Amino acid sequence: MGPPRSKKRRPTFRRLLKTSGVKLENKTKNRQMKQQNVAKKERKEQKKLRQAVKDTVIRTARPLETYRKRPEEEEEEEFLESLPTDMMEEDDLQRMRDMAGQASFITRDLSSCGPVHGGKKRSAEVIRGYEKVPRKLARMEEKEVIHLLPIKDRRGVVPRSVERDKEGSEVLTPDQREQLRVHKINERKLCIARLGSAVVSDPYGNIKRVKELRGMLMESDPCVAVTVRKLVMVSLMEIFKDVAPTYRIRPLTPEEKASKVKKETQQLRDFEEGLVSQYKFYLEDLEQTIRDWKQKKKKRSQAVGFQSYLGLAQVAVRCLCELLLALPHFNFHNNIIVILVPLMNDSVAQVSGVCCDAFRKLFQQDKEGGASLATVRVISGLVKSLSFNVRPELLRTLLCLRIKDVQMKKDLVDTAPKKTFMNYQEKRKNLSRMKRKWKKAEEKLEKELLEAEASESKEKKIKLHTETLNIVFLVYFRILKKAQKSVLLPAVLEGLANFAHLINLEFFDDLLNVLQNLVQSGDLTNRESLHCIQTVFTILSGQGDVLTVDPLNFYSQLYGMLLRLHAGAPNDDIIIVLRCLDAMLTRLKKQVTLRRAMAFVKRLSALSLHVLPNASVGLLAASRATVHAFPKCDFLLDNEVQGSGFYLPELDEPEHCNAQNTALWELHTLQRHYHPVVRRMAAHLSQGAPSDGPAALGVDLSRRSPAELFNVYSVKDMTFNPPVAPPGSKKKDRFGATLLDADLQRRAESVLTAEDTELDFTTHTLRLPHTHTLRLPHTHTEATTHTH
Repeated sequence: MGPPRSKKRRPTFRRLLKTSGVKLENKTKNRQMKQQNVAKKERKEQKKLRQAVKDTVIRTARPLETYRKRPEEEEEEEFLESLPTDMMEEDDLQRMRDMAGQASFITRDLSSCGPVHGGKKRSAEVIRGYEKVPRKLARMEEKEVIHLLPIKDRRGVVPRSVERDKEGSEVLTPDQREQLRVHKINERKLCIARLGSAVVSDPYGNIKRVKELRGMLMESDPCVAVTVRKLVMVSLMEIFKDVAPTYRIRPLTPEEKASKVKKETQQLRDFEEGLVSQYKFYLEDLEQTIRDWKQKKKKRSQAVGFQSYLGLAQVAVRCLCELLLALPHFNFHNNIIVILVPLMNDSVAQVSGVCCDAFRKLFQQDKEGGASLATVRVISGLVKSLSFNVRPELLRTLLCLRIKDVQMKKDLVDTAPKKTFMNYQEKRKNLSRMKRKWKKAEEKLEKELLEAEASESKEKKIKLHTETLNIVFLVYFRILKKAQKSVLLPAVLEGLANFAHLINLEFFDDLLNVLQNLVQSGDLTNRESLHCIQTVFTILSGQGDVLTVDPLNFYSQLYGMLLRLHAGAPNDDIIIVLRCLDAMLTRLKKQVTLRRAMAFVKRLSALSLHVLPNASVGLLAASRATVHAFPKCDFLLDNEVQGSGFYLPELDEPEHCNAQNTALWELHTLQRHYHPVVRRMAAHLSQGAPSDGPAALGVDLSRRSPAELFNVYSVKDMTFNPPVAPPGSKKKDRFGATLLDADLQRRAESVLTAEDTELDFTTHTLRLPHTHTLRLPHTHTEATTHTH
C-alpha cells in the first residue's frame, strides 16, 4: 500500500481562482519572513560560536617568560632519558634531585639563562622587571608631507599625501614662483569647472559632487588658498541659484520615510535631502568665514593670513546677499537675514553698504511681506540691544518698505475675478430641471471659492504689512522717547514723514506735541525741521482732518525757513518743501487764508531766483498750483496797492507781512533765465497761469506735480534737461562805427591804425558847450563831468 492519504484537501483550480490576490501575497510574505528569521537565527548562533572560541583563546594563560633551551641541555636530557633508571635506587635519585635544587650561584652554569629559584620568585617581580627595562623606539626621520585632494573608491574616502623631497628642491625665482602659482590656479579652476558643470547638467544624479566642491574651501596650499576659496564660494553660490527649486523643501516625516515609493520619487527625495544638507553646510562655511574675520581668529593651518581675512569675508558677504535676493522662498532664508542684519551696522563701509543695498532691494521686490517682516523684527531687536548706537543708514533702509496700500480695503466682489453666470431664462431654456439644480449648486460653490481665494490672499498681505508697520513705528517712537539727541533722529523724522498717512489716529495728539516741541527747540537742522513739518501736514491732510488742531505755527516755521535755502547743499531739501506745500496749500486750502497764500507765492518767486533750475521749475509749479487754488492771487500781477500798509519781506509771519501790497517783479527777471523751462514757466505765471490759449503750458508740464518736475529736470548728472545753448559771442563794434561826425570818424581811425602813436590830450582840446568843473574831495584834480 502507498503512503496514507492526507486528510487535508488540496484546493482545486476553481478554489484557487476564488482566493484573493491579497491573501496569496500575504502568504508569500509570511513564508519569506519565516525563512529570513531562520537564516537570521543561524547567523546569530554562528556569531556566538565564533565569539566564544575567540574568548577562549584570549583567556588562555600564557607564561610571562619563555626560554629556549640550549643544544647542550637538550642533549643532556636525551642522555639522562636514555640511562637505565631501573639500575638506580629511588633513594639515589631523590638525593640527586635535592642536590640539584640546592646548587648555589657559584656552581651554576653562567651560560644558562633560566632562573635559579624560579619557585621563590613571584610573578609581580617579573612584571616589575619588565617595567624597569627602558623603552627604546626607533627614531623616524621627520619628513615634510604635501596633502593632496582625497579620492573616493568602494572603501570610502581615501586621503592622499606625497613626501616633499628636500634635497632635490631648488630655490625658485619670483617669475618661476608666479608661473607655478598660475599653473596651480588653472588646475583648481578646471577642477571647479568640471564639478560645477557636472552638478548643473544633472542635479539629481550628481548632487553629491557639491560635497567635493565644498571640500575645496579648505584649500591648504598657501600660495593659492585665498584665490581658490573665493572662486569656490562664488561657484557654489551660482550653482545653488541654478539648482534650487522654486519651493521650500520640508523634512520628511517618519511615516513618509518608511513608505515605499516609486524610483523617480525616491530619486527626487534624495536630491532634495542632499541639496538642503549641502546648502546648510555652505551657509555655515560662509558664516564661519565672517566670524573668523570679526573675531580675528587664527586657524591652526597657516594657509591664510590675517590680511586675507577681510577679502574672504567680503566675498562671503556678497554671496549671502546674492542668495538673500535670489532665493527668498528657499530654506534658511531667515538664517541669512540674521547673519546680514548686524553687518549693516559694521564699521567697514564696503560691508555695510553692500548689506544695506541688498535689504533695500529685498524690500522693493517683496510683494507678500514675509521677508520684510522677518527683517524688520531682527532690526528692531538689534537697535534695542545696542541701545540705539547704530548707523542711520540702517534705519533709512526701512524707507523702501512697500506698505503704502496697507489701509486700503476693497470689497470681496471687487477683488474676486469676474465670472459670468447663466441667468434664470437661459437655465430654463437650455437645461432640464435636474441640470438646473446641479448648475445652481455648482455656481454657488464657485462664487464661494473665488471669494475665499481673493480674501485670503488680500487679508494675509494686509496682516503682514500691518504687523511690519507696527514694529517700524515701535522703533521710531522708542527713539523719539529715549534718544532724541542721537544721530538717528533725522532718519526717524524722515521715516515718520514717509509713513505718516498710515499712523493710527490714537497716536496723533502725542506725536504732534512731540514734533512741535522739536521744531520750537531750535536744535534741529533745516532738513530735520522740514521732515517734522511734512509729517504734521501729511497727518492733517489725511486721517487727521477730524482733529481740531491749529497748524499756524508750522506755517510760520516753513515760511521763515524758505529764505535759508539756496543753490548749494540745501537745494536737495526743495523736494521736501514741495511736498509740504502740496499738503499745506492745496489739500488744506479751506483752512488757508488769502493773505497767507499770497505771502507764500511772493516768497516762492523770490526763492526761485537763487536756486538750481530744477528747483526753480518746481517752485514755479507750486506757485501755479497755489494760484489755481486761490484765483485772487492774481492781485500780485498788478502794481496797484490792495490795502493799507506796505510789504515787509523780512517778517516771518505770512499773515502780517502785507503781501497784497507788492508785485511779482521776480517773474520779469526769470523770463531772462538761461534755462528754457524756467523762462516758459515764468512767462506763463506772468500771464495769470491760464489753462488755455497761447500762454498755456503743454501737457508735459501741466500734468506733472512740482515734485515730479523737480526730479525730471534734475542736474545731478551735471547736464541740463533740455540742453542749454551756450552764450553767443558778442564782438565789440569798431569805435568809429557809432560816430556821426565824419571828421571825428577819420581822426579816430587814423589814430587807431597808427603804430606807436602817443596820444597827447594837452595839445588837442575838445571844447564842449555849457560845462562846469567839479572838484573831487580829497584831491586837486578837476574833471569835466556834467553837461547842461
